[in-house]
Amino acid sequence: MHSLWEQTSASSGFETLRQDIETDVLIIGGGMAGVLCAYLLQQAGVSYVLAEAETVCSGITKNTTAKITLQHGLIYDKLIRAFDLERARQYLNANEKALEKYRQLCADIDCDFEEKDAYVYSLDNPRGLEKEILAIEKLGGHAEFCDRLPLPFPVAGAVKYANQAQFHPLKFISAISKGLHIFEHTAVRELAGRTAVTDHGRITAEKIVVATHFPFLNKHGSYFIKLYQHRSYVIALENGPDINGMYVDEAQKGMSFRNYKNLLLIGGGDHRTGKKGGGWRELREFAERHYPNAAEKYYWAAQDCMSLDGVPYIGPYSGGTTNLYVATGFNKWGMTSSMVSAMILCDLVQGKENPYAEVFSPSRTILRLQLAANALEAAVGLLTPTARRCPHLGCALKWNPYERTWDCSCHGSRFTEAGRLIDNPATGDLKKTPKK
Repeated sequence: MHSLWEQTSASSGFETLRQDIETDVLIIGGGMAGVLCAYLLQQAGVSYVLAEAETVCSGITKNTTAKITLQHGLIYDKLIRAFDLERARQYLNANEKALEKYRQLCADIDCDFEEKDAYVYSLDNPRGLEKEILAIEKLGGHAEFCDRLPLPFPVAGAVKYANQAQFHPLKFISAISKGLHIFEHTAVRELAGRTAVTDHGRITAEKIVVATHFPFLNKHGSYFIKLYQHRSYVIALENGPDINGMYVDEAQKGMSFRNYKNLLLIGGGDHRTGKKGGGWRELREFAERHYPNAAEKYYWAAQDCMSLDGVPYIGPYSGGTTNLYVATGFNKWGMTSSMVSAMILCDLVQGKENPYAEVFSPSRTILRLQLAANALEAAVGLLTPTARRCPHLGCALKWNPYERTWDCSCHGSRFTEAGRLIDNPATGDLKKTPKK
């Protein structure tokens, strides 16, 4: 199972660290967020090193649907109610800046960058769409209501945001990562103060950025309770229609659509990691009903870190740490959130203020409804009697028969049938090969 992006791009090929080195900034994690942070630091003339455990963008980034948009579901009405107008405006403006930065960079990069309108549709909630449009207008943005979409089912309407974008993420990464100070196959095994210990060398840095998707340091920040992980699935169809835009259901378990060249990408089948969901079966049944002449060319799955309030955690790792930073909890909107992370963290590690940092602060309140759900899931996972335990914090692992993996519903770690680590926050393989 390899994504469309993996099969239509070249591999990177950076060296492995084999000596002790010193730098001003260490970035741990070579996904989109980490690489963009490295790129912006290099542009700013800051000494840095990026350490990636496998290869650049071989984790979550390769499985994105690669939509670059500041329209993240029906987010802005929620932000105004959960925060206030000013912080909701920070979120909007930060993502506008991220989109504009991609436009600037992609102007000189062959990465299939295309401007497309983005739509958040609803099957049965027109009032929610109307409230979202009003919220966007309050924040100084502009959106339109649409009641007809080129999708094969009726909708109550959609919020249209014009002039957003889509691209090929790995072609983009291949271009901007050239010349960056990156070490691949260089897993950080532990942090000892300002020193990161790897298998073949130590990296000593004044400041450290953790961009590992799910933060791996449990002692600080309480990310094990502030985050959970969600899986979603994608199929790419040949002979599907050109829908000329990007479409996503406002419901978390709804479907998304976009084109890439002659392919139609359909996403959905979502569920919390370690739980049951529709998966590829749901998407294939949908395609058979509505696009009977289309043929499946690619299929893959993605995994996303979900925050308590729908806003990523970007900034100081915790209130009790210094010179340690984090970027996580992108809530399925990893492309713009990665660029926002890079812009904020590039400023913070240089001692500069950033106008968007407040709304993304990892130290903001955790008193949200999702906190109780995360705590309950963790309690159930810890108390479930089984020999198959996640090495992260000891929760029960569940067998996923569709992907043939061992999954943790507490925090989202995943392992192959043989026990090899696929997704963090666990940092190592299972000690014993589990039996189903």
